[in-house]
Amino acid sequence: MIGKDFETVLAAAQRGDEEAFARLWRDGQPALLRYLRVIVPEAADDLAAETWLQVVRGLAAFTGGEQNWRAWLFTTARRRVIDRTRQAVRRPSVSLDALPDLALAEHNGTHSPDAADIALDNIRTREAIALIATLPPMQAEVIMLRVVAGLDTETVGQMLGRSPGAIRIAAHRGLHRLAGLIAEAGVTP
Repeated sequence: MIGKDFETVLAAAQRGDEEAFARLWRDGQPALLRYLRVIVPEAADDLAAETWLQVVRGLAAFTGGEQNWRAWLFTTARRRVIDRTRQAVRRPSVSLDALPDLALAEHNGTHSPDAADIALDNIRTREAIALIATLPPMQAEVIMLRVVAGLDTETVGQMLGRSPGAIRIAAHRGLHRLAGLIAEAGVTP
């Protein structure tokens, strides 16, 4: 979270200050990728890019504090996920991984790792994210939005079209189930 400097950073980013926008991106991108990797692991990077494109387009009109910013960022991402799902139903596609030349390049070591992946490997977050992804979809999404995105219960409820009570119950059940999965898998903090 950016904290007390958020309003200043946001105003500068809205005026076109690249460093201010970079600060917003550095703050939001890791949590956004973690959220998307649970919700749509096969398209997380693409959807994060599409999300930021929408954010850039709408940044000048955005108003609100840091909590509103995070809610807007994750709502935008969720809408991209919904759009991607609808598109996949209308136009099924073949994964690029299925193409022989790309698979060959990956095996020959010409595929470079994403910096976010390297960071996740270093802090053992990937195992926890993978465990969250095994939860029922509603519980996984609620946990990612509450814990990773840092959104409050009311905001998550509005995003998902559920009551705050339903969000609290989903979070409680998901965290309880996650605790059991973590104990079984032996994931350490």
